[in-house]
Amino acid sequence: MANLSHSELNSVREVVTAHLTSASKLGAYADACPDPQIKQMFTQASTQAKQSANSLIQML
Repeated sequence: MANLSHSELNSVREVVTAHLTSASKLGAYADACPDPQIKQMFTQASTQAKQSANSLIQML
């Protein structure tokens, strides 16, 4: 992803931020959830969001 314009870089930054925000919220939902199956679902979604953000960051 070399040679990104300023606006393209800002767009990627916004997507990364959105993924990290989602990961944080999903982690909080998992912590507050009493149902083990739903807790696992939130935990997995949080992990996937973090992985997506990290993948985008590594591509830069």
